[in-house]
Amino acid sequence: MDLLQQRKSHTSIGEIYFWTATIHKWIHLLDSDLNKQLIVDYLKKLSDEGLITVYAFAPKAFGVPNHIHLIWQQNKLNGKETLKGSLLKYTGHELLKLLKAEGKSNLYEVNAANKKHEIWKPDSLGVEIYSVKVVRQKLDYIHNNPLNGKWQLAKDYFSYHYSSARFCETGMDDFGFLKNIFTVLFGD
Repeated sequence: MDLLQQRKSHTSIGEIYFWTATIHKWIHLLDSDLNKQLIVDYLKKLSDEGLITVYAFAPKAFGVPNHIHLIWQQNKLNGKETLKGSLLKYTGHELLKLLKAEGKSNLYEVNAANKKHEIWKPDSLGVEIYSVKVVRQKLDYIHNNPLNGKWQLAKDYFSYHYSSARFCETGMDDFGFLKNIFTVLFGD
């Protein structure tokens, strides 16, 4: 199996995953608060509709401005679309509108028969959450990335706004859609 095939990952309705999606060409599209908020708002919409449950989202995703990380569960299809497909499609279209308004859409042009632009790389990754150890490892990874030497986006993981770290530690949900994964999975 080649590396691209290994990276692609099927996700199933009803299962909980650590999930990553990357911006095409690794361009730093998610460095603006407007672009980050667009993704957060759509996660809230999908959550409010009962289509997804979000347990954590990554400051690395929003701090390292070229990909997102989530711990989430897709509860049902969005019409005929998967929820990861809906998230990438909707945010891709909305981000492209902003890029066109800024005159920067050319950075995302592709030579493909079915599209002119590509915002998200097509190889998102899903790793199923199957134990407390994996949950803790993925939460640590998500919440500590803005503090690493390369990015230094905050003095501590509570200080980075686009993060579920504060919720995971205190239960305070600044975004209105986060759920406690330990309560759901393990009754903690």
